[in-house]
Amino acid sequence: MAEGEEVLPLPTSGGHGWEKDLEEALEAGGCDLETLRNIIQGRPLPADLRAKVWKIALNVAGKGDSLASWDGILDLPEQNTIHKDCLEFIDHLSVPEEKAAELLLDIESVITFYCKSRNIKYSASLSWIHLLRPLVHLQLPRSDLYNCFYAIMNKYIPRDCSLKGRPFHLFRLLIQYHEPELCSFLDTKKITPDSYALNWLGSLFACYCSIEVTQAIWDGYLQQADPFFIYFLMLIILVNTKEVILAQESDSKEDVIQFLENTPSSLNLEDIEDLFSLAQYYCSKTPASFRKDNHHLFGSTLLGIKDDDADLSQALCLAVSVSEILQANQLQGEGVRFFVVDCRPAEQYNAGHLSTAFHLDSDLMLQNPSEFAQSVRSLLEAQKQSIESGSVAGGEHLCFMGSGREEEDMYMNMVLAHFLQKNKEYVSIASGGFMALQQHLADINVDGPENGYGHWIASTSGSRSSINSSVDGDSSNGSNDRGMKSLVNKMTVALKTKSVNVREKVISFIENTSTPVDRMSFNLPWPDRTCTERHVSSSDRVGKPYRGVKPVFSIGDEEEYDTDEIDSSSMSDDDRKEVVNIQTWINKPDVKHHFPCKEVKESGHMFPRIQSWFTPAFACYTSLVSPSETHPVCTSTTHHHVLLSFVVDESFESRPVVLQNVPHSGLV
Repeated sequence: MAEGEEVLPLPTSGGHGWEKDLEEALEAGGCDLETLRNIIQGRPLPADLRAKVWKIALNVAGKGDSLASWDGILDLPEQNTIHKDCLEFIDHLSVPEEKAAELLLDIESVITFYCKSRNIKYSASLSWIHLLRPLVHLQLPRSDLYNCFYAIMNKYIPRDCSLKGRPFHLFRLLIQYHEPELCSFLDTKKITPDSYALNWLGSLFACYCSIEVTQAIWDGYLQQADPFFIYFLMLIILVNTKEVILAQESDSKEDVIQFLENTPSSLNLEDIEDLFSLAQYYCSKTPASFRKDNHHLFGSTLLGIKDDDADLSQALCLAVSVSEILQANQLQGEGVRFFVVDCRPAEQYNAGHLSTAFHLDSDLMLQNPSEFAQSVRSLLEAQKQSIESGSVAGGEHLCFMGSGREEEDMYMNMVLAHFLQKNKEYVSIASGGFMALQQHLADINVDGPENGYGHWIASTSGSRSSINSSVDGDSSNGSNDRGMKSLVNKMTVALKTKSVNVREKVISFIENTSTPVDRMSFNLPWPDRTCTERHVSSSDRVGKPYRGVKPVFSIGDEEEYDTDEIDSSSMSDDDRKEVVNIQTWINKPDVKHHFPCKEVKESGHMFPRIQSWFTPAFACYTSLVSPSETHPVCTSTTHHHVLLSFVVDESFESRPVVLQNVPHSGLV
């Protein structure tokens, strides 16, 4: 906010045409938001009519005085902080001295009563003062000032709008969906959205923009009546400065954050129309699940956030509901259309799949990288042709579908990471996988041929699906089924080249079972089949065994034990975990290299890790969990392995950052 910002008397509109129609509609009373939108049609609001329009948009027109029953006592424990912030706010306004004291009391009363009524502790880090700024310029009475402030906080400020809060994890997924290159750059710099957009969202840009620009933004935003629209306004601000941001590769993290944080301050009144037009476009290119799955972030709903929602910070990409996928296939013309990629094994795909889905066996990424690369090229070509031909399967948006079982979908998550690393936009995952699709069809009673079940599910092997419905190309519904099968289904048949036996052998090898398996023709050398030892033991000549070194910190009870009596070959991974000092560990003479990375779990979530490499000849490695917030210099060691099987995905060309340790999760 500029120094000496003046609160001027509101000029009268004195307008003609639509302004006069708007004034008459407001004077007549009983006017709703839809009527106002039809009159305004996105044009700048007259200053003297703004207060009435905002009150209607916030649904507080004609509402009583909520503070009437309050005793007016300002006695919160943090009252001194509230008074100080309000006093600084008043000092920045060019308000006549006789009005300053009254305005100070109004603002302090609004904040104090809101804290008391909602049982919230005030903090100077909150953006409430900035949020009140555009309202103060409307010269509202105290009752209207509070009602408008309450309505904005309730409808347009998301829950958990704080550092590391859920709204900012969601914003990162939106950036990744539309601008993966920009998202990757910020991730590389370890810049999270909350570090620069906290006050964007908390003040609805009032913290950085001039009062004229802020009012213009709020004019359009409140008329939208869509709290999620702020996400797209924030996205456009980033997109508009994308090239400048990417050019700051050599700048420090702090400098980039400061630049990002102040970006909205460069907005002018002339930019607002384009800002909203572009935001509308990006909004139309975003799956509806973005809103539906996160609706509890806004409003006064009493429903809490589910436990599994807490993992949004580790989500690999944006998730889309199966119901939206099915509805999108029926859309005509504009709208989000999905090109569904079924990443399950061939035998599961053959048994039953979404009739418009393209098959990409995710196991190929490790088993045969060259064939996987060819399959990806076929996938992109099929997507292009299906869009050009107007096929029901065509869509710009790639949606990957797994089985819905975490242990089976770990390879699909690696495929997802591959496409994201390639900066492929519009990448999402089907929530719950094929199991969720089956359950959804069962819930809507799509359980027999007479209900058109074959319209959704196809089978290339003639087997029955788990919902007890058969789809046969030679049945009476065959012609309809063939009509639904697009170019995508025909192309996937040529890609199913592996047998069940091959997959079982790969799984046997990956799971490190005791049953010996024949070596297969992979592009990378494999160990001799006689070598069955998979973990580091005391007999391995790979430097000093870590188990013989007394840990800096120990997990659990501090019991005396003889490390020489422990048989390392019989220990589980959990038994091998120890807490060590990071610097002590990486400075060990036999640790030649270390680097930060991320581990892709079977669930698709990513976690920070530190990878270290041993000698001789990098014969084994150790993965280290990144330091915790409570112990920033400590870490726990996990996963000691002899380096028998290690795959680098060749499809990453000059950036081979997805590494796969076969017995465990992928490291990114």
